[in-house]
Amino acid sequence: MANKGPSYGLSREVQSKIDKKYDPELEERLVEWICAQCGPSVGRPQPGKVGFQAWLKDGCILCELINSLYKGAKPVKKIQTSTMAFKQMEQISQFLVATEKYGVTKSDMFQTVDLWEGKDLAAVQMTLMSLGSLAVTKTDGCYCGDPNWFHRKAQENKRDFTDEQMKEGQTVIGLQMGSNKGASQAGMTGYGRPRQIIN
Repeated sequence: MANKGPSYGLSREVQSKIDKKYDPELEERLVEWICAQCGPSVGRPQPGKVGFQAWLKDGCILCELINSLYKGAKPVKKIQTSTMAFKQMEQISQFLVATEKYGVTKSDMFQTVDLWEGKDLAAVQMTLMSLGSLAVTKTDGCYCGDPNWFHRKAQENKRDFTDEQMKEGQTVIGLQMGSNKGASQAGMTGYGRPRQIIN
């Protein structure tokens, strides 16, 4: 990978807009959750965006996080600490694949370079928020930490109606369709004739 210098013009404007989306308060909540979920072995990052990125950059903590959300077979088989760039990026990719299998939608996921190069850490936060929301919603007992840290996802509320109930519903006119009570065609004239006013 080539070293990148400072950006100018439109590139700088775009990057500054992306940087403004980063939420320091959300960072604190995510760090608390990751530490509660993975245990004290993961340590804590330096406060701020740079520290958060350096903490997650090698992918080891992310892989431990996704593994901690499973009881049985773990999705990431081997977590290896390496200083080589492609190994770190490979681990981030393994985390993203496992996260998608866990149920996070593709639109909520960050790209590997967003974290590794620090291009869009707000997207990293969004992915971790979606993962936390899914973990809180699932009732498998794998989630650790305060359940109020994340919103619960909406769950399916399937209804089963009998055939009799379905037939009863066909005879009822819903009020949103309007009502014809008291309406009649009395006094209507044929189309095209003007109204007759007689004194």
